[in-house]
Amino acid sequence: MGNLEWVDGPPDGSRRRSIDRTGPVLIAAFEGWNDAGDAATSAVEHLWEHWGATTVAAIDPEDFYDFTATRPQVRRDPHGRRVLEWPANELGWAEPAGTDGVVLLRGVEPQLRWRTFCETVLGAARDLDCRWILTVGALLADVPHTRPTPVFGTAEDPTLGSRLGLTASDYEGPTGIVGALHSEATAHGVPTASLWAAVPAYAPSVPSPRAALGLVTRTASMLGTDVDTGVLEAAGISYERQLGQLVSEDEATLEYVRLLERRHDAEHLGVDDDSVPNADRLLEEVERFLRDQ
Repeated sequence: MGNLEWVDGPPDGSRRRSIDRTGPVLIAAFEGWNDAGDAATSAVEHLWEHWGATTVAAIDPEDFYDFTATRPQVRRDPHGRRVLEWPANELGWAEPAGTDGVVLLRGVEPQLRWRTFCETVLGAARDLDCRWILTVGALLADVPHTRPTPVFGTAEDPTLGSRLGLTASDYEGPTGIVGALHSEATAHGVPTASLWAAVPAYAPSVPSPRAALGLVTRTASMLGTDVDTGVLEAAGISYERQLGQLVSEDEATLEYVRLLERRHDAEHLGVDDDSVPNADRLLEEVERFLRDQ
């Protein structure tokens, strides 16, 4: 692939294990539309660091970005020199215990030539012998920050879905680079799955370590391995405390969060009490509240 730059040349297979499992998996996350609260990219960054990933390739950004929209950044290196950093899409190789290897893709959603971009990613996955692809994303939803982050998954391929306990998505509507990558992968016969974390809609610009934690935990569980999550757990406690302070300063938002908490508890804790409305009634309350606001 002309847009793919290998660090030490295309892989020769020596990085891959000979264990008879299901082959390496490519795990991808992109900054932008699919990354509410920076949760998806934070999750992949966490896996990259704690699984000790080594950069093996990068995608040349020249053909895929409108640099007036996604501008390169000027930085100072450790020697004080000015360095220009372009939008980066890096692939790293890691071998967490109990797997056939993992390729991590941390990237930025491109503005241009999505099909070519996806073909470049698929070419890298093929060269690294990846047998399937897992994308992680995050979206804004009516969920409270005081409860565990909902994480749900989908898989279009029936065999992969059965193995992972996932079903196909029935979503219809606008999509991002994640949706395009799934479509191109399916067209090339590469099975894919997707994980999504729900981030509180009333805090869209606040980074959510709790949502990142949910994605990291679910990803490791699906792969049959583990990862240290202590940093994310500590950050999640701080996140809940700080966001709680902000919410408490606005009575309308505070009431909205209380409605979401009641709905969550009724749906997930099996509350059977006349004083707590059922899920449908709580949803109506939330929608009425939002209309009033």
